[in-house]
Amino acid sequence: MLPKARRPAPRVQPLSHLPATSPQRSVELGAQALAIEAQALTALQQRIAGPMADAFAQAVATLLGCRGRVVVMGMGKSGHVGRKIAATLASTGTPAMFVHPAEASHGDLGMVTPQDVVLAISNSGESDELAAILPAMRRLGVPLVAMTGRAGSSLASHAQVVLDSSVAEEACPLNLAPTASTTAQMALGDALAVALLDARGFKEEDFARSHPGGALGRKLLTHVRDVMRSGERVPQVGPDTLMADTMREMSAKGMGCTAIVDAAGKPVGIFTDGDLRRLFERGGDLRQTRAADAMSRNPRTVEADALAVEAADLMETAKITSVLVVDATGVLVGAVTSNDLLRAKVI
Repeated sequence: MLPKARRPAPRVQPLSHLPATSPQRSVELGAQALAIEAQALTALQQRIAGPMADAFAQAVATLLGCRGRVVVMGMGKSGHVGRKIAATLASTGTPAMFVHPAEASHGDLGMVTPQDVVLAISNSGESDELAAILPAMRRLGVPLVAMTGRAGSSLASHAQVVLDSSVAEEACPLNLAPTASTTAQMALGDALAVALLDARGFKEEDFARSHPGGALGRKLLTHVRDVMRSGERVPQVGPDTLMADTMREMSAKGMGCTAIVDAAGKPVGIFTDGDLRRLFERGGDLRQTRAADAMSRNPRTVEADALAVEAADLMETAKITSVLVVDATGVLVGAVTSNDLLRAKVI
């Protein structure tokens, strides 16, 4: 059984001789609030590793075995925490949604199916809105995991699994506003999400698919073919092309380089602005110089199916600003520059 939470008397204000607007008083109160919340998290960690270990493991198993969605519920501040927990679960491989208990009494309970699991959050465990729908959920046969600070509450009595989120005191000087208690709820939700994603074998690639608009999503989901230049936009000439035509191709395509390809379309070299400067420094008759005479051999290439971040790594390692793109047979199919990767927000 979980210990029944007691509400200690309001603590004496630190530095009470100072006015409420005193910066020193504000700093001490802020530091004290963080200390109280840190102590609450330490106590929660010790419960998970000790007396609450079985309940926590059972909660993870229950959520892991859910064939539908994890339906998170909570009122007031617990509801705000619940929304965040539902979002964290959904983004880490556990389908979840938040249902407002008050709205559930007026039709939204229809969102809950027997295949779901309900995660109900209430520090007191006596929220009227939650209590009103507990019998209906029991009739549905929906497994209920309760996150509460009171073992003897109505919520705990209806639950198959009870997670003790109690705290010794709130960080509020009056010991009234939900502060340490909501921090404990949030942390306990994160602990569940982390345990679940590990149990599911959730990887970076899975996270990226849930976050296609984020930096990690772009890095892990964007392929070279998605950002490369292709077709007529790719500068390329043959090995015997004279320098005047080679430079004309470079200028027309605006990449600062051109690929040198053989008869099969495979790159045998690359001619860049740097190669042009070195050619001028050597002197000679540019009108008779062929592309093959001035190109850099063995150009860096990347396959079109590679991740765009691999092209970025190649450019950084080789200290170059563009790379040629080939297909599985080595035929030139495109080119990509650092600017292309910047525009795609890969780098």
